[in-house]
Amino acid sequence: MQELREPSSGRRNGDIPVVRFPTWGFCPKCRRLDLIWKLTSKTLRTCVACNRGTITPSRFVACCEKGHIEDFPYLRWAHGKSVEPDEHHLTLKTKGESSALADLEVVCQCGARRSLDGAFGVNALREIKGCGGRRPWMPSEPTSASPCDGTLRTLQRGSSNVWFAATRSAISIPSVRDRAMKAVRPILKRFSPDADASGIAQQLRRPPGLTMEDLAAAIAELRQPLQERRKPTNSELRAEEYAALVQGLSEADKDSKLFLCEKVDLIDSNVPPIISQVSRVSRLREVRALRGFSRVTPADPDADNSNSNLVELSAGHLSWLPAMEVLGEGVFLRVDENALTAWCDSDFAKSRVRQILESQETLSSTSLAAHLTVTGRSLALHSLAHALLDECSLTAGYPTASLRERVYAEEGQAGILIYTATADSAGSLGGLAALSNKHRFNSVFRSAITRATWCTSDPVCIESGASGVDGMNLSACHACLLLPETSCEQFNLVLDRKCLIEPDGLIKL
Repeated sequence: MQELREPSSGRRNGDIPVVRFPTWGFCPKCRRLDLIWKLTSKTLRTCVACNRGTITPSRFVACCEKGHIEDFPYLRWAHGKSVEPDEHHLTLKTKGESSALADLEVVCQCGARRSLDGAFGVNALREIKGCGGRRPWMPSEPTSASPCDGTLRTLQRGSSNVWFAATRSAISIPSVRDRAMKAVRPILKRFSPDADASGIAQQLRRPPGLTMEDLAAAIAELRQPLQERRKPTNSELRAEEYAALVQGLSEADKDSKLFLCEKVDLIDSNVPPIISQVSRVSRLREVRALRGFSRVTPADPDADNSNSNLVELSAGHLSWLPAMEVLGEGVFLRVDENALTAWCDSDFAKSRVRQILESQETLSSTSLAAHLTVTGRSLALHSLAHALLDECSLTAGYPTASLRERVYAEEGQAGILIYTATADSAGSLGGLAALSNKHRFNSVFRSAITRATWCTSDPVCIESGASGVDGMNLSACHACLLLPETSCEQFNLVLDRKCLIEPDGLIKL
C-alpha cells in the first residue's frame, strides 16, 4: 500500500454503481419466495403474481468465514437436495404461533415443506450445499465463482456479523520527521537527483526547531521510491502517539493546528494517586483506513491475509486504501507505572489473566480473539477505559456510541485516551475535553469506579468465571462494562471490572 485516498464527496457521472443482493425476494401479500427478477417487472417493485405486494429482499443469506456470501438455498432446504428451479415454486408460510424460526416454513407447490428451525446451526447447511465462493460485490467476476472449502452459515441479512470492517487508525501528531519533510518537499525538485542531501540541507533556510541532520534525513527519505520506504508497524505508531500524549503540545507551538494536548495541574485536586497524569486534548485528527473486512467472525486487521479470514476489497492488487480523516477532542490519562506493575505481579492479577488465557488457548488461529494480547496491564487498562468512557458519556452528554477508546498497554506504557472524532464539526464542541479539569475529572473518575463496584446482574456478573464471546471476559456484561461496538478497539473482549475494585483490584479510592 502506497497511499490513502479519501472518498469523493459528490457523485460522478450522475449515478452511484450498485449491485443487487440478495437476488431472492419475498412478497408479504401472497408469500411468494423466488428470484427478484421473476417476481417483479423491470420498472416496478410490485409482485407480478398478486399485483398487490411490494417485493422485499430475502431476510436470510448464507456466508462462510472466508468472506463469501450468497442467497440462502431455499430450494435445497425445502427438498433436502438439488432440484430444477423452474419446476418448483416456493412460498414462505407462517404458523402464527410465535416469532421463532420454527414458526416459518418453506413450502413448495410439489408438497415438500420444511421449517426454518435449526437453519442457523453451525453445520445446518453442510449437507445441503457447499460454499460457491460467491463475491457479488465484485461484478467483474464470473457468476459461477470457484467453490471454496468453507462451511456456509445462515445469517440474517442485516446482522452485524455479515460485515466486520477491518480498519486501522492513527492519530496525526506533528513530529520532527514530518516537519522536516514538509519543509524540503516543495524545493526538492530544484536540485539534481544526484546532489548530496547534506549539501542541499546546508543551502536551505532552517526552520526553528530543526537541525541540518533532520533536513538531510528528510531529503534522503523523499528520494527513495515509495515501495522501498520503511513502513512503521502498528506498535511503533502507537508508541509515537503515546510519547506525544505524555509530552503534550501547547497552542504556542506552530505545529498544533491538528493536535493540541496540554497537561493538567493535579495539585490539590484529590485525584487518586493511581493517576499520575491527566491531559486536555483540545484538538486531534485521526486517520482511519479500511483495509478489508470479514464475515461471521471478526478478523485481525494487522494479520497477514494468508493466515486470517481478512477479505481484500478488490480482486486485484491495489496500491491504495480508502480512508477518511476525522477531527475531535478528548481526555488522556496515565496510570502510575509503579502501582500498575506491582498490581500485575500480584497473585490476584495473575489468576484473572490465567482464566482468560485458558479460554484463548481453545480458539481457532483465524479468530480475532486468538491474537489479542492478554496481560494484567492490558486487562486493567482496558477495563478502566470502559468504566471511564461510560461515565464521560453521562457527564459530558455525548452518546456512548460517539466516544472511542485508545488504550496504550504495551510494556512501559500505561495510558488511556477517550475521545470523540467525527467527519464534521460535532466532535469539537469542547464538552469532553472540559472533563480534564482537575476537579471535574476527580468527580468523574471516582463516580466511574463507584459504579463499577456493582452491577444489576450481580452476583452472577461479579462471580462469572468466563463470559462474553469465546469466554474472553470475566466480570463484565451489558449492564456494566460492555460498550457499543464502535467505541471499543477489541470488540468488547478482555474485560473484568473485578480487577478495578477493592479489595484486590487496582484502584483504591
